[in-house]
Amino acid sequence: MGLGRYITARVAWAAAVAFIIVSLTFLLLALSPNPQVQQAATQAALQGDNPQEAREQARQLRGLDKPIHVRYIDYVVGIFTLNWGWSTMRSQPVTEAILSSLYYTAQYSIPWTILTVTIGPIVGLYSSANKYSWRDHAATGFAFFGFSIPNFFFGIILLLVFGIWLEWVPVIYNTNVAVFSLENARQLILPVFVLVTGSIGGIMRVSRNESSEYMNADFVKTARAKGVSPLRAYALHILRPTMVPLSTTMVGQLLLLFAGSSLLVEVVFSIPGLGRVLFESVIAQDTSLVLGTTLVFVFVGVIGNLLQDITYTVLDPRIGYEDR
Repeated sequence: MGLGRYITARVAWAAAVAFIIVSLTFLLLALSPNPQVQQAATQAALQGDNPQEAREQARQLRGLDKPIHVRYIDYVVGIFTLNWGWSTMRSQPVTEAILSSLYYTAQYSIPWTILTVTIGPIVGLYSSANKYSWRDHAATGFAFFGFSIPNFFFGIILLLVFGIWLEWVPVIYNTNVAVFSLENARQLILPVFVLVTGSIGGIMRVSRNESSEYMNADFVKTARAKGVSPLRAYALHILRPTMVPLSTTMVGQLLLLFAGSSLLVEVVFSIPGLGRVLFESVIAQDTSLVLGTTLVFVFVGVIGNLLQDITYTVLDPRIGYEDR
């Protein structure tokens, strides 16, 4: 199987996985009671009206009176036509709600990803080059600290110290500042630092362990004997083969934090991003918005894993796809 057919097969399988996840999410939410319908019935009872009629009107207004398979087919058709429904919580189309929240999520996730991908492998390589020295112990201690401390707790502590006590950063996220401004950088520095600290630990440890296997390899000794500079030897002869197994850990760490910890960070720092929208839509049982945000997370995960597999063959051309 060539690379093109392999990518095609992976994309098809990824679409099937996304379809299954979205279907299960729709089914679980469809079978759960809708609080807005119950609220309408309660309000009608308090006003002396018929609660059953109010309940039926609320169900008709939201399309809940249709059979579940009809609602499911309508939603699947809407996915392909980018008609993801109406968000009752945000009073706007789901696509607009997702795009507006992605705007704020990208402001901290892009620099966090760049810093993690850049710093993590380099720190692990530096620690391996200075094994068992105080530099190695300091880097390993920092990695274990970031790996073990909960992100939401670390974020609360930093916000308490630098936001309330020292007043160096704003406590409430301001959505009215320019993206490329000093004020926006001040309010994003803490969430970016929390996420980088949490993600760099696992990447640094794997980078240290993997690069240690190549430090005294024969091809590295040969390169040094030929006069290759230490920087070139570390970058091309040690770091490059290290990135092949490291890419799996890197993608896994980033996707885990993006899907889970970023939600908690957005709640702590009051960032109106995608994770916080998903959290609030689940609480409000806004089915359309929950399914839309779930689809975005699934899409990010699928694309991330696909890019990981393609990166394998770029970093190590010996990897083939004939038997995969």
